[in-house]
Amino acid sequence: MNVYLNEITGIADAITSMFMSKRSWTKEKEDHVRDVCDSVLNKNGSLRSTNEIIQSGNLSKLEDFNGWMDSLVKWGWKHTTMLRFIDMSMTVEGLHRAGQDDWDAHAKRFNNRIIRSSTRLATFGDEVSEWYSDKIVSTDVAMKTLGMDLPQTVQIDGSTYVKSVNGYVHEDFKEDLDVKRGLYMLSIPSNFIFKVDLAEWAHVYKERNINGTANPEVKRLCELIADHIESFHGQFNREFFMKIKN
Repeated sequence: MNVYLNEITGIADAITSMFMSKRSWTKEKEDHVRDVCDSVLNKNGSLRSTNEIIQSGNLSKLEDFNGWMDSLVKWGWKHTTMLRFIDMSMTVEGLHRAGQDDWDAHAKRFNNRIIRSSTRLATFGDEVSEWYSDKIVSTDVAMKTLGMDLPQTVQIDGSTYVKSVNGYVHEDFKEDLDVKRGLYMLSIPSNFIFKVDLAEWAHVYKERNINGTANPEVKRLCELIADHIESFHGQFNREFFMKIKN
């Protein structure tokens, strides 16, 4: 399984939001926030290296940015609307389909921003996710390993069924993807992309982290995402996720 944090967006908006409640906002201040963020952040929203920032003459801007981020973390854990301005885009490759179902349970937290590999629009073969690869063997794979060929067709109650992955399909539906997917196992690998704001991510992390009761591959997914987020911004770490009121 591979996990990719594509980008973090909305940090400038979240910082700006802090100046609104106490009416300390000015257009000049917001312009400064956005200029600072443009100067110290990479295109994907991660923080540039300190050396790169120093070489570009933006050390004072880094100090401003870190001060704002510290304040955002200080207040954002209980004033979560500020954190909802911050979106994270993630792509996941190879989570098993059962784990995908578990992750889909949080679709509301993602504001339904999740799209996965469809078993209706694509064909899967004798494939399993990385986590299952050394734990299970399908009947088809076992038979091939033993050198035993299954018949290509079988007759049942006067009807002909044609060999497909993990079983047989009525000959009238042998090319019907809706029917063929009825034989797919929950161990097939699933790819998906989703987006989640920082406040809602905190809830998902609390439910699916390594100390919870989720499937092991789902917990690994959760922790890998946490690693990636913290690598972008050290203030957004596990301690902070657990503290956020959500």
